[in-house]
Amino acid sequence: MNIFNVIGNFFMEGGFFMYPVLLVASLGTAIVIERTLYITRASADGEPLWKQIRAFLAAQKIEDAIKLCQSSTRPIYHVLLAGLKAAKLSPLREPIQRSLEEAMLEVLPPLERRTAYLPILANVATLLGLLGTIIGVIGAFAAVSAADPSQKATLLARGISVALNMTAFGLIVAVPLILFYAFLQSGTTKIVDSLDQYSTKLANFYATREPVIPSERSQGNVAAIPKTSQAS
Repeated sequence: MNIFNVIGNFFMEGGFFMYPVLLVASLGTAIVIERTLYITRASADGEPLWKQIRAFLAAQKIEDAIKLCQSSTRPIYHVLLAGLKAAKLSPLREPIQRSLEEAMLEVLPPLERRTAYLPILANVATLLGLLGTIIGVIGAFAAVSAADPSQKATLLARGISVALNMTAFGLIVAVPLILFYAFLQSGTTKIVDSLDQYSTKLANFYATREPVIPSERSQGNVAAIPKTSQAS
């Protein structure tokens, strides 16, 4: 028998609740495909990018670093671009850090969008499968009650077998959705960790180069030295 005939019979024997579960499977599949494509495009190896940016900054070529970050719309380019623009105006850690955090808030929602729906859809598929099975079992007992006593066992077993198709179909939909959710969460977490790592490196690069402002006491001591030498 053709595999498609087997799947078709399995689906048709499951009853009405097969269609809501199929709708859940379609929604989950669409989300998985869209999120996988987005996260794949958003991923980038930050180490080579940071090495180029650090080389430009060490050579005081911040404009070249900005142009490099403008060459892509990926999240890590966007976040580092915001920090470099802030550094161009004020090479102090605090304003750079604020710009980096603001850029992070801009890129995080698109990365996490719709992924949280996958475990919800998986739970809905499982519950719909169980509901369909319960309704199928109830119908099987109702049909057996009016059947010939010699046929009751056969009819009951067949009815329960058909009803269990709904639970099986619900689990067939739910398990892959949970696995894809874990896969997408892992990819998102990797991107977010990379953003945290290299935005911190950029802020620390300028933190080590902040000008040291002498205190009033040290300024007074410096001023007092030439006066003493003049008196002598």
